[in-house]
Amino acid sequence: MSADAKETLVFIPLPIVSHLVSAVDTAKLLADRDDSLSITILIMKRTPDTKISSYTTKSPHPRMNFLPLQENNSIASGSMGDKNWVLALAESHKCLARDVVVEMMESQKGRLAGIVLDMFFTPMIDVANELRAPVYINFTSGSAVLGPLLHLQSLRDDHGKNLKEYKDSDVKISIPTYVNPVPAKVWPGKVFEKETGFLECARRYRETRGIIVNTFLEFEPHAISSLSADAKIPPVYPVGPMIQRGRFEGDQVKEIATALENSGVRFLWSMRKPSPKESVAFPGEYENLEQELPEGFLRNTNGIGKVIGWAPQTAVLSHPAVGGFVSHCGWNSTLESVFCGVPVAAWPLSGEQQANAFQLVKECEMAVEIKIDYRKDSDEIVAAGTIESAIRQLMDPENKIRLKVKEVHDKTRAALVEGGSSYNFLGRLLEDIMDNAH
Repeated sequence: MSADAKETLVFIPLPIVSHLVSAVDTAKLLADRDDSLSITILIMKRTPDTKISSYTTKSPHPRMNFLPLQENNSIASGSMGDKNWVLALAESHKCLARDVVVEMMESQKGRLAGIVLDMFFTPMIDVANELRAPVYINFTSGSAVLGPLLHLQSLRDDHGKNLKEYKDSDVKISIPTYVNPVPAKVWPGKVFEKETGFLECARRYRETRGIIVNTFLEFEPHAISSLSADAKIPPVYPVGPMIQRGRFEGDQVKEIATALENSGVRFLWSMRKPSPKESVAFPGEYENLEQELPEGFLRNTNGIGKVIGWAPQTAVLSHPAVGGFVSHCGWNSTLESVFCGVPVAAWPLSGEQQANAFQLVKECEMAVEIKIDYRKDSDEIVAAGTIESAIRQLMDPENKIRLKVKEVHDKTRAALVEGGSSYNFLGRLLEDIMDNAH
């Protein structure tokens, strides 16, 4: 790490690759902009993601380093299958993280510029408070979905609403970050279950100095404006898009295959083996794809389509031959489709994906709907005819969504260069960090 760096910023990400990559990308943006800033990323060893160790072997920047948290026998956290295992993981590492940061700062004789926490690691706010360090949240989803978390948390805590009453209902409510009323069926599923601690995280966001979001103003102008106008919400810093590198099973796979075959469109299908239910394990690869598909499907679609396992998604979407993307609407995939200018057929599975799908289809009019309130833990099977109809609509060259996607796509790179919206927000974030370093 450079000896010239006088301020140290500490990141504490959730030890899962997608969240770690988000932290690293954000850290690199900050380090690139200010030569006086060094960044240390604390890595917890207790993780279900085996890819973490290989990702952290080499620093991507001379003023960034990874610091493993060496666990001792007193560390105890919940089982990975528990609904609140992430909060338990953060809670159990608070003392260890505090001691490591104190020791690091004493050895470096610099100033602690602040602590940037994963969106689920709000118990670590206690560590920042103890060290009298400014604290920021690295929010790995979009600005629009941040709105329901804060709004529903306020409904529950300030107005005594029992959110379980809304589960599976046809209720729609007005949420400031959306133009249209938002159906309860597309709210993130965890908001209905108090034991997950999901809304507890949102409540503690209000204690921070700011929320860093991987998005850009031109993509989510209404959401960002509404968040910025609320004095009770910390400043939001949209500094993206930072592009990174869902699955179905059983009878649903057969319906997808039938729809693709009947539609006649050329396709590339990245089909991966789903993780076990009630598990945080990651998807794997099928040993024999033909056994998972309807008899004759591969033969009948030979020369028209191809079924593969893992795919480099951004590279695929960037190819000029790609005219549409059937997506589960995870935030990374959403940004990738916008960045590459590829329209989406929205088919969410879990988490905040339903809210993202609602945003793309209803708010932005940049996607067609397969089923935006679908959840993978339901018994519902979406019929081949519904999927085929959406695919045909998606691939229609006259579909107006193509113009909307192109319009936003043309603005993505401009947001990141000097003078662009994300470049300017990053500058404001750096100013706040440096002005408040202790």
